[in-house]
Amino acid sequence: MKIMFIGTVEFSYKALKKLIELNAEIVGVCTKKKSDFNSDFKDLTPLCKKVDIPFKYVDDINSNENIDWIRSLSPDIIFCFGWSNLIKKDLLTLPKMGIVGYHPALLPKNRGRHPLIWALVLGLSDSGSTFFFMTEGADDGDILSQEKVKILYEDNAKSLYDKVSNIALRQIEDFLPKLQNNSFKTIKQNNDLANVWRKRGKVDGKIDFRMTSRAIYNLVRALTKPYVGAHVEYNEQDISIWNVEEVEFDQNNIEFGKVLENDGKSIVVKTYDKAIKIIDHGFKELPKVGEYL
Repeated sequence: MKIMFIGTVEFSYKALKKLIELNAEIVGVCTKKKSDFNSDFKDLTPLCKKVDIPFKYVDDINSNENIDWIRSLSPDIIFCFGWSNLIKKDLLTLPKMGIVGYHPALLPKNRGRHPLIWALVLGLSDSGSTFFFMTEGADDGDILSQEKVKILYEDNAKSLYDKVSNIALRQIEDFLPKLQNNSFKTIKQNNDLANVWRKRGKVDGKIDFRMTSRAIYNLVRALTKPYVGAHVEYNEQDISIWNVEEVEFDQNNIEFGKVLENDGKSIVVKTYDKAIKIIDHGFKELPKVGEYL
């Protein structure tokens, strides 16, 4: 089974490495030289060079030039893991077995953009790791392999990314031979259960202390590294916030946003219901006790 591989993020790198370790027949790789969009961007070409896999840097995967190059390698199937642009019909119909995509959510729930970020922001207790056959729609094709992933209170963007990636690598090890010997089975998605998450914008990362402490905690852990970070506005500047703790505070006549404590390294700020301790941040000078954020 000849495999064409498309990807450009850290998980793509891990998946390609796993396929190489499994002695999969990879006939070519499409990746990017750089990405201003993907915080977890990873160049795949070092792996390709190490084992002599043909590769091509691409921007528009659907261009005639790139489709012709992929066609010249006669892949039976394409694996597209970690690619932020939709694959169009001409490429979707090129390999006889189709294109297998990946989405870190429990499809058909939570299709769309930033699935790990939204799962943490919304305080969900579980996510998923789903491989599926791609169609012209977004994340709506038949499921090849799916596993549930528990989200712990302590999880953040990095730990959840790693957890989901490790589960996905085990899935690849399981379904690859089934694809090779044509013993795989698929499950059709129930579109009645589907929702689609939207693209996140800058305003979605702003901490508003009218939020509850739990909502702020969830927002910060969702956007921490390798992502862009949540932020607060202070002295007309955006200050990145990387790590916070929920703090019990039951005095109900204190306004939200008021700085309650400052130990020289961190500050405690009143929220709608309790308080939040800002531990890892981009403040050059911490706000003083009594100031407002």
